[in-house]
Amino acid sequence: MNEWLTAAGAGLLAGGALFVGALIAWFVNVPARVVASIMAFGAGVLISALAFDLVGEAMAESGLVPTVSGFAVGAIVYVGVNILLDARDARNRRGSAEGPGTGTGIAVGALLDGVPESMVLGLSMLGGQGVSIPILTAVIISNLPEGLSSTAELKAAGRKPRFVFLLWGGIALAAAISSLLGFTILADAPVELTGFITSLAAGAMLAMICDTMIPDAFRKAHNYTGLLATLGFLVSFVIHQLA
Repeated sequence: MNEWLTAAGAGLLAGGALFVGALIAWFVNVPARVVASIMAFGAGVLISALAFDLVGEAMAESGLVPTVSGFAVGAIVYVGVNILLDARDARNRRGSAEGPGTGTGIAVGALLDGVPESMVLGLSMLGGQGVSIPILTAVIISNLPEGLSSTAELKAAGRKPRFVFLLWGGIALAAAISSLLGFTILADAPVELTGFITSLAAGAMLAMICDTMIPDAFRKAHNYTGLLATLGFLVSFVIHQLA
């Protein structure tokens, strides 16, 4: 039971970073350059985590085919859903000159990378290893600026606080459930399936980084984006080695 609570708590903590970012954005006027700098740092953290923790682990456990296929499927699904949302004008790329996106588009975008990320947190606990600290750190650091920037757009669009906080609270709850499912339902799954899911999360994360985080950070942080991303990568790498 304690392990169940730990798995759910890890997912809630990761998804809760979105809610914390929303709270900050709603009550504090955070400069866009600060948000972009955090996002650039978070992008580097995520790239390191997906390379060393997700893809590396999937390859070691399940082999080449599940790892490559899962990675490709994750990226294709993420990009495909975003193309559909763009076609319906339901998603606004954060930091663009377009008007704020709808709540549905923003929520879907957060769920697309949040659910597999949280499921991987649960998977990382299998075998009694405990929650992967590098992955949890990476997800929290990347979710905080996402909650900040997205909530700022929702607020500018005239959304009510009840809608905004129910939106992010629901996503945080979904993250907790996903982490719990990763730990319980997939506990006895074949290594090929768990490796596929782990790699799928990595593919979706990389597509999200390239599609939203880095472009948005560059538009606002400009020349410092590469340096901040490199710093984030190194911090995550050191955490990985120490863990």
